[in-house]
Amino acid sequence: MNIPKKVSDRLSKSVAQFQKVLADAKGRDVHESDTVTIVQDILSDVFGFDKYSEITSEQAIRGTYCDLAVKIGDAIQLLIEVKAIGLDLKDNHLRQAIGYGANQGVQWVVLTNGITWEVYKLLFEKPLGHELVFAFDFLELSPRKKEDQEPLYLLCREGLAKDAIHAYHKRVQAVNRFVVAAIIQSDVVSHVIRRELKRLAPDSKVGLEEVQALLPDVLKRDVLEGEVAERARRQVAKASSKMLRKVPKPSSARPGATGS
Repeated sequence: MNIPKKVSDRLSKSVAQFQKVLADAKGRDVHESDTVTIVQDILSDVFGFDKYSEITSEQAIRGTYCDLAVKIGDAIQLLIEVKAIGLDLKDNHLRQAIGYGANQGVQWVVLTNGITWEVYKLLFEKPLGHELVFAFDFLELSPRKKEDQEPLYLLCREGLAKDAIHAYHKRVQAVNRFVVAAIIQSDVVSHVIRRELKRLAPDSKVGLEEVQALLPDVLKRDVLEGEVAERARRQVAKASSKMLRKVPKPSSARPGATGS
């Protein structure tokens, strides 16, 4: 991930400053309203949003208000649900944040207590779904390390403007253990396994069904069952059905040659 130097320098300086602010606030066990104020400053000083035109606490959603919303132009980029710094983030907090995002039609929702940051993508399916795309502990970050700056950049104004978070999400969708498990279970890979088994036992008849029946004993159950595993299987099946684009063969004619 290519983080502009200007952004990297800002993160190096501002993250360290707010780590001290957050540690002090945690020690004092500040209330939710004070935590919202700190998060608002983080959005401005760390993530680079204009405090007066791009961050609002007045985003009405069905008669109530989410804690914070971040806009670029007229489009809401993030809805942020903030809890008191001393609270652990729980499922009921997440349901509240997801409800806000669903009612507003916003894909990206952040749940935070200032220290723990969880970033979710809403899946506007039937029924409505969501997935945790990434999370980080603000106090555990090493501000100058690139790998620690990368998740922060995804939430920065510069990163959102370049759709970096969407590109990261696509990679997360493709490169994970559920997708790898689905690929291993596909017919293409099963044929390869069958071929290699026949090399080891040339006099034995090895069927494709026999190979596929062995795979659940080879792979961990948690990557084979459940909603995420089923979504990965559909993803791999869809990709497998796509035909590779034919690349036109280069012309063998010499440059400048003309027909007679």
